[in-house]
Amino acid sequence: MRAVLTWQVNIQERETIQGPVYDVCFNPAGNHLVVACGSLVLVYDANDGVLLHRLKGHKETVYCLSYSKDGKRFSSGGADKCVIIWKNTCEGILKYSHNDSIQSLCYNPVTHQLASVSCTDFGFWSPDQKSVSKFKIPSKGLCCSWTSDGQYLAIGYFDGVVSIRAKDGSEKLRLPSKESPVWSLCFNPSSDEETDVLVVACWNGTVSVHSLDMVNLKQGPPKERKVDFDACSARFFSNGEYMVVGGSNNKAVLWTKDGVQLAPICQREDWIWAAAPRPRQNYVAVGCNDGTVALYQLVFSTVHGLYQDRYVYRDYMTDVIIQHLVTEQKARIKCKDHVKKIAVYKSRLAVQLPDKVLIYELPSEEEEDNMQYRKRETINKAMDCNLLVVTSQHVILCLERKLQLYSFKGDKEREWVLDAVIRYIKVVGGPSRREGLLAGLRSGEVVKIFIDNPFPIPVVQHTSAIRCLDLSCTRRRLAIVDEQSAVVVYDVQTREKLFEDKNANSVAWNSVLEDQLCYSGKDQLCIKTGDFPVHRERLQGFVVGVRGSKVFCLHYLAMNTVNVPQSAAVYRYIEKRNFSEAYKVACMGVTDSDWRLLAVQALLGGEVDVAERSFIRVRDIKYIDLVHRIRAARKVAGTDDQPLLAEAVAYQNNFGEAARMLVKAGRPDLAIKMYSDLKRWEDARTIAGQAQGMDVKELIRGQAQWALDNRDWKGGAGGPGGGGGGEKSWTSP
Repeated sequence: MRAVLTWQVNIQERETIQGPVYDVCFNPAGNHLVVACGSLVLVYDANDGVLLHRLKGHKETVYCLSYSKDGKRFSSGGADKCVIIWKNTCEGILKYSHNDSIQSLCYNPVTHQLASVSCTDFGFWSPDQKSVSKFKIPSKGLCCSWTSDGQYLAIGYFDGVVSIRAKDGSEKLRLPSKESPVWSLCFNPSSDEETDVLVVACWNGTVSVHSLDMVNLKQGPPKERKVDFDACSARFFSNGEYMVVGGSNNKAVLWTKDGVQLAPICQREDWIWAAAPRPRQNYVAVGCNDGTVALYQLVFSTVHGLYQDRYVYRDYMTDVIIQHLVTEQKARIKCKDHVKKIAVYKSRLAVQLPDKVLIYELPSEEEEDNMQYRKRETINKAMDCNLLVVTSQHVILCLERKLQLYSFKGDKEREWVLDAVIRYIKVVGGPSRREGLLAGLRSGEVVKIFIDNPFPIPVVQHTSAIRCLDLSCTRRRLAIVDEQSAVVVYDVQTREKLFEDKNANSVAWNSVLEDQLCYSGKDQLCIKTGDFPVHRERLQGFVVGVRGSKVFCLHYLAMNTVNVPQSAAVYRYIEKRNFSEAYKVACMGVTDSDWRLLAVQALLGGEVDVAERSFIRVRDIKYIDLVHRIRAARKVAGTDDQPLLAEAVAYQNNFGEAARMLVKAGRPDLAIKMYSDLKRWEDARTIAGQAQGMDVKELIRGQAQWALDNRDWKGGAGGPGGGGGGEKSWTSP
């Protein structure tokens, strides 16, 4: 994850006032940011930091802000002991006071009731009430937060106690004192949690996460995290999965909901008093002691790995999800720490955490559907790197120009220093402890490295920096995508350029078909099969793998499996009479009609093996029996199989072509018999008339008998003259 500064404003310089930014909050739509600085309430456009409104209702410093969940109003409170209710149009509509300065405000997420906490009491205001209900508190109040269902309010005191109050003001639960001010607290807003989760930031160097069972009024053991600063602000993101913590170390840091520190968001020049996530967006606003307010965009990078049909990716920054792309099975590994890198190879899985690397394995490589990874080794050392890959017995770290080979025990065994920065690295297989790697460099060079060999082997020299590469399943062809978005295919042995195209962002060979290449770019999936033209179809995302007819595409953070029809490639191979390649493509997934077309064409083309396997695919017993007869005929010397091939043509209802094949093979008698069986007497007589030495009397008798049986006197009378038998047969009974 990285944070990008969107905008910042130094309020003390622009407004000529002195004072920290004590609080910031967004409206529910996330397009306005409300800031408390000095005695002013400022409303900014959250997109660009333009000041929209400058509100002067308070006479002294404003300490706290809160926006109602329906977005209709917001409130402010401060040292002047007053709470002001503002419309979302920034018009003041109501003011009420406490006996002491206002320290915290929070709107109920369900009823829109406003809770206000002062140094000596707290109160509830509601739009349908004229008066404010107030209740005394035993210590100075500092912060407050409602549960997600709006039933309970948590109040943090100066003496370190957290009090849980019902809507009538009564205390229902009290968390033990931390003997130091509770400066900030916040309930997880997600309704998916089984219990109410409360994060408490205390000025004793702790941030703790409490699980509260408000039904039975119990709490589980808290998860307490030690920090080396005083936390001034702790707030959840709107989805409840992350929170942001800021304080006296001048930093805002991203945490998980369970209290695991992930990554710093920003480093400011002074304390951060307030940090607020933007609703439903990955932005965080911070307010500082020096009077500055800034907005940062959080960019979450995709941390993932892919090996064949097994995809592994990071979820919520601390979990690892293993997904089988064919069966859609998933398994989750909870690492309970920031997952920085992931690598997967065969049955091995490597997960890099901030201070260690975890090695997992499958119990058996033969069980393809097994998703139950178990921990094998732990390398207890920080191994920062740009890229991480794993082999059967090693992990390999990439650091700019260096590759370092470590055993699973953490011992460094070898190091390679290349001529340029490594941009892409891929394990291409090999025996255990002797696997091969391909590395693409910024200089455009691609090198091959065997982990048991200290010397890299040059493969090709491209003209531009390498962005992505892949090796075909027989390792004869190398496909690369460069920084100019060009996809280029090289012959590995001759280094000859075989193919080139533009507008590509990723490339992958089909892992079961040597001649099929897939690449993506500009919302298109391009499929190059053999020497045929490129087939294109719409697809969003990046192609990361191809297996059979399934294309694995990464779109944002989701991996999608796209089934690509292979019929077009099959037809093209059939046209070129390359039936063996057509069969390989068809095995990846085509319709029954495609299989029948391939089978018949292969049979007529003399590829009996391909024809038989294709007919078996569609369970066509009639054709399978015909193939067996053709095989038997070919074993007998001098036997012509053309009559049997003509029978195959006849099965396709192409009787004219079948008859021509039979006549050409010297078997007009079989053509006549075929037409006779079909009762196509005119065609039978035509064949008989063209053939020499054919006796048509039997044909005439057959026609006459058929006419007699069917009482078709016209058909019987249509018999040719001559042949007394024929005339006799047509005599009326």
